[in-house]
Amino acid sequence: MLGSNVRPAVARFWAPVVARLSRAGVTADMVTIAGTVGAVAAAVGLIANGHLWWGAVAVTLFVLLDMLDGALARARGGGSVFGAVLDSVGDRAADAAIFGALVWWFSGAGDNRLLVLLALICLVLGVLTSYIKARAEGVGLSCEVGIVERTERLILVLVGTGFAGLGVPYALHVMLWILLAGSAITVGQRFAAVRHAAADRRLPVPPTPPAP
Repeated sequence: MLGSNVRPAVARFWAPVVARLSRAGVTADMVTIAGTVGAVAAAVGLIANGHLWWGAVAVTLFVLLDMLDGALARARGGGSVFGAVLDSVGDRAADAAIFGALVWWFSGAGDNRLLVLLALICLVLGVLTSYIKARAEGVGLSCEVGIVERTERLILVLVGTGFAGLGVPYALHVMLWILLAGSAITVGQRFAAVRHAAADRRLPVPPTPPAP
């Protein structure tokens, strides 16, 4: 839930940049694509090749663009439905690239099977966290609960990766264990919230096709 708490401060920080980009004709979709491509490239090119510190720094810089596209969309009169889908898909792609890069490195030259397992479980739990919310909203339910959302997930994995790159022992282990526990709790919280919100509700029954 950290993301919703820091969003007003982030909006104030980005305000001058947003104004300049809007006047220059830059759209939110352009920023979303640039941020996603940059984060994926940094993860694949740096983290997956063992450059953990610089990879974490580079991915963080591109992820910050994710906080800019929404403000830019509002400055240009409001976002589009396509832009919202693009942003969500971009988030999932960047997340997958980060954890996939960790799996690639530590299953090869990094040689740490425990970190491979932790990264894979965190990736799956992150997908479930996002999917439960998306599926709930698709049937008209709100699902705004959870102690670990995308902001917290990125902070934990990137801080752990960066410190591991600086040689801090077990930094990534600790962060991934925290992320695993927090993500598991979040999945449970979201299932409970959806179950409560969906009490006594039924999906509409499709009409029976006429007999031939």
